[in-house]
Amino acid sequence: MTERTTRATGRGLHTWTGFSPLLRLLILTQLAFNIGFFAVLPFLAEHLGTAIGLAGWMVGLVLGLRTFSQQGLFVVGGALADRYGVRPVVLAGCVLRIAGFVWLGYAAQTWAVIGAVLLIGFAAALFSPAVESEVARQAVLWEESGGGSRTNVLALFTVAGQAGAFVGPLLGAALLAVDFRAVCLAGAGVFVLVLAGHFRLLPQHIPGRVRVRARTGPGAGLRSLTRNGRFLALCCGYGAYLLAYNQLYLILPDEVERTSGSQAPLAWLFALSSLLVVTTQLPVTRWAAHRLDLRRSMGAGLLLIAAGFGVVAAARPAGWTGTMGLLPAAGFVVLLTLGQMLVAPAARAWVPDLAEEGRLGLYTGAMSSVSGLIVLVGSSATGSLLDTELPPAVPWLVLAAIPVASMALLPRRR
Repeated sequence: MTERTTRATGRGLHTWTGFSPLLRLLILTQLAFNIGFFAVLPFLAEHLGTAIGLAGWMVGLVLGLRTFSQQGLFVVGGALADRYGVRPVVLAGCVLRIAGFVWLGYAAQTWAVIGAVLLIGFAAALFSPAVESEVARQAVLWEESGGGSRTNVLALFTVAGQAGAFVGPLLGAALLAVDFRAVCLAGAGVFVLVLAGHFRLLPQHIPGRVRVRARTGPGAGLRSLTRNGRFLALCCGYGAYLLAYNQLYLILPDEVERTSGSQAPLAWLFALSSLLVVTTQLPVTRWAAHRLDLRRSMGAGLLLIAAGFGVVAAARPAGWTGTMGLLPAAGFVVLLTLGQMLVAPAARAWVPDLAEEGRLGLYTGAMSSVSGLIVLVGSSATGSLLDTELPPAVPWLVLAAIPVASMALLPRRR
């Protein structure tokens, strides 16, 4: 271990031990959520296309519906967390996620698949904004107490999520040797454990958390939110990133299948992405915190994401297969992951500065809801591009242009 790695590990351990028990629980929550989720999701597109027999545009639509039912309804989960607190919303989301995974494992018709996918997405729309908004609030408190930059806390939250995303696909790939149903039931089992743990450990009342009074309702907050132009601009930039990230589940599996003839390398590409985040997220965040403000950090990340699509677009006309054919896909994953490491913590750290008092959950959810709508439209369009006779580089070039264009929409910091 190098001296630099030792210093970074020591700083990370010191930061972790300085967190409150609640903040540590919330970060570990993200780890557990992603283990269960990513045990299933990377293999969903192939299951829909082969076992269920859906067309490419329908696979794209189903994946977009999953993202929209999750990201698109985050605003509902965030508003409920503001009104009722974190605990009941998280527990309800875990119950729905368990039911959704079990249903998906036994779904054999298109309508059943869509219903299960919508339920899986809505479950996350409940628990994710509740957890994310509280982590953001705790990160601000950590910063105000002199513990360090809030982006460091949110970066550690991202690391925990990616560690789960690293373990999840490996678990799913191992169980896929049995069948897809075994994968879904394993994912449900993970959330059973999460439900039991949070029923016991998550506090009913969190000190300092301001709840929205019942008589004000969510309508007042939504009206104010829709007039917040700077916040909506941030949502558009984040939506472009999320649309690009969603291509890990739509256009990347198609590319891997073309080059290798199977889905087996997909799990290793997901593992590569997660391993990069786990090992380099904190150093990248510290580097960015000293040199870039939040707007420049998001812009640099979006530019890296665009470059990732450009790598595959440049190599695609050559028609490489085998190991050589997987190299551009690996380059895409690396650049997309580096971009994510800059975009995601910066966007989450920006929301508390733009949100109303007591409505952080609503604003956290709304950012995901707007971006979820972008993903729904964009995923269907991408699936249609894959079904056409256009030159093979065109879908990748179109996707490269989207994050570049979104850089101009990012709000300027006051």
